[in-house]
Amino acid sequence: MKGTNSALLTFAVAGTLLIGLSMTGGSVDEDDKALAGEGIALNPSAIPAEYQEWVMKAGKLCPDVPAALIAAQIEAESNWNPRAVSPAGAQGLSQFIPGTWATYGVDADNDGRRDPFNPADAIMSQANYDCDLADEVRSYKIKNADIRSLILAAYNAGPNAVRQYGGVPPYAETQQYVARILRLIAKYSVSTSEGASEFGARVVAQAQKWKGTPYSWGGGGISGPTFGFAQGQYTRGFDCSSLVMYAVYHASGGKTTLSRTSQYQVTEGKGVSRGQLRPGDAIGFKLNGGSWDHIAIYVGNNQMIHAPRTGRTVSVEAFDSPYWSSKPQTYRRYG
Repeated sequence: MKGTNSALLTFAVAGTLLIGLSMTGGSVDEDDKALAGEGIALNPSAIPAEYQEWVMKAGKLCPDVPAALIAAQIEAESNWNPRAVSPAGAQGLSQFIPGTWATYGVDADNDGRRDPFNPADAIMSQANYDCDLADEVRSYKIKNADIRSLILAAYNAGPNAVRQYGGVPPYAETQQYVARILRLIAKYSVSTSEGASEFGARVVAQAQKWKGTPYSWGGGGISGPTFGFAQGQYTRGFDCSSLVMYAVYHASGGKTTLSRTSQYQVTEGKGVSRGQLRPGDAIGFKLNGGSWDHIAIYVGNNQMIHAPRTGRTVSVEAFDSPYWSSKPQTYRRYG
């Protein structure tokens, strides 16, 4: 609760019950803090499907509170249970206590109610509160502070405690809360190494969630795996181009729909060179002569994810192996 400032007291802040906390010191591990830095983008496939849209929207409210942090915080608060109620009376996905909800609760889906048990309302209210806390803790001008650690500490123990101790308070519960969420950020993130954009990282994440799905000739589309035709008529899955089509469509939030076949996909977007290749870009191949008859998604470190052929499943493999490197290649970027 905003304004709470006590060390040896039973109290609840935004839904976390703190009982008889000790005054022991300690700091958040540096590796945990690094996870909250740049170089990450949201992995939507780690989020329950019914909440993906709202988490992504919430992550755009302010730069200090990315979507991966919001998702990690929800797991720590309620483990994605929208009906969760704590012993302290905290409610919903984001575990707001009534007093905090009265100030920060919003009607995100415009149904006429501000309801902490409504996931849309809870997620957007959580982001709203986190962003407000970011402004507040930044005003304290704490030197060498990790702003996201301070936001989480303020959400859990109250901003006054952050101000009093000049950082994450030495409360065992708060220390553990902050460290756990910063670790969980990795679960809800994909690396943006090798210069990957956030869009490219989302393309990779959308494809990776279908690893192990059977190849189906003519199968798959923007809605997911389907039965194909010819040799794919009895197999529900993706072929190479439908997997790329699906990943780009969902990474773009439905704004980009590629053509259905690899021959046309290699003409869309922007051409890049091999040296410019980065995660999320597409790699087209000529396997059998004159046409671009196969396509894959680059995932980094000379690896690609694709739906290879009948009898195989969506998988990751090296695209610079002797077989693949012997085939003509072209490279496209869709966002």
